[in-house]
Amino acid sequence: MEKPLHVGLVSLHTNPIAQPGQGDAGGMNVYIHQLAQQLAAQGTQIEIFTRATDPDGPATKLMPDGETDISSTSLATDNRQTSLPKTVAPVTVAPNIRLWKIPAGPNDLLKGDLVGIIPEFVANAHAVIAHQLEQPLDLLHSHYWLSGIAGLELAAQSQVPLVHSMHTTAQVKNAHLAPGDTPEPEHRLLGETQIIQNADLLMASAHHEKQALIERYKADPNKIQVVYPGVNTAIFHPNHTPSVEERSAESNRRHVSKLRLNLGISPDTKLVVFAGRVQKLKAPDILIKALPLLPDEVQLAIVGGPSGDPAIIPQLENLATELGVADRVQFVGPVAPETLANWYRAADVVAVPSYNETFGLVAAEALACGTPVVAANVGGLREIVQDGETGTLVPSYEPQDWAKALNDIIEHPHHRAWLAQNAAAQSGLFTWAQTAAQTLDGYQKAIQGAGRRS
Repeated sequence: MEKPLHVGLVSLHTNPIAQPGQGDAGGMNVYIHQLAQQLAAQGTQIEIFTRATDPDGPATKLMPDGETDISSTSLATDNRQTSLPKTVAPVTVAPNIRLWKIPAGPNDLLKGDLVGIIPEFVANAHAVIAHQLEQPLDLLHSHYWLSGIAGLELAAQSQVPLVHSMHTTAQVKNAHLAPGDTPEPEHRLLGETQIIQNADLLMASAHHEKQALIERYKADPNKIQVVYPGVNTAIFHPNHTPSVEERSAESNRRHVSKLRLNLGISPDTKLVVFAGRVQKLKAPDILIKALPLLPDEVQLAIVGGPSGDPAIIPQLENLATELGVADRVQFVGPVAPETLANWYRAADVVAVPSYNETFGLVAAEALACGTPVVAANVGGLREIVQDGETGTLVPSYEPQDWAKALNDIIEHPHHRAWLAQNAAAQSGLFTWAQTAAQTLDGYQKAIQGAGRRS
């Protein structure tokens, strides 16, 4: 029997245990948390390294002022040794999972400023790895480019292989910017190139991401493994899937009435749900612009909090007022996964109009709940939503095209029930148990490859 692995997961810019749907917490948080739980359940010892941002415990600055900048020509980090403050201790998240909140910079740094504290994060994380872990790590797995830069140095110092998951890339984001959105900076492009060239293994969330890494970053195809994220089917599942005999407007409305009443929604409305971080990239404004073109009984629920720009919710509220649909738009805010699942089940359709999605976890979760999805024809959404079978892929961002796609499902309950059945039937395609098993295979491949090179 093989010895269980001891793995460090690096998530510098966001705590994987944070509530998804607000700030920088989104699908990546769900990914890391669920992956850690599944790996731990199979015996893997997991150490999660994230930046300390607790408001009641300011992060300690360990490096002298002026020495936290990253070189303009290389994103290599400062490898000096330092001791960890005594106030930092691991949090046991679950059996075999510990969370380390690593001091690095002040609490209130914006994500765009975090590149400057990477050396401090590396120094303090390395102190944990070198002096506080009972057993050495076998491997590091970093998530997002900021963590990847830190991961390269931590892996070199710890003499272990690095597996990296991009989650998003600057080149793809810049190629699919929402109107008025800000392009990703040049230093991110430089950092991503460095990670892709030097990581032992890259894990892509979909086949389109693998292709983008090869075409846009000249990644070695032999160093990329496609591992689909999963869906927590213990939470995201249909309470009821209409049978062929039940495909009628009356039976479908009966099914959702109780859920809607519990959520404060009238059973007589037609409900479109948007879920996730509210930001320009996710394009909730498209749905508001489509509302005037839909029947008056159609309501839109936006489930999630602002990300990046705190003014985005007021801007969307003003847009709804200008278009005369303010009374048809509800801003719900972030909710717990169990409540989110009920929003999915209560919806006639879940809409995902993002300009880019590496995977599209919201779409996968909604389909697992047996709810059809109308999604943008981009990224991983093409691999999740089966156009015409479990939902509709919309090839444009024109409000009239979105209104038509939504209305074709909302106003045809027989067709909607058929899509719902197909959606529920494919829920087994994306499970975290499968994700964990394939991830472990990738870890072994990275460890064996590093052993051959040493």
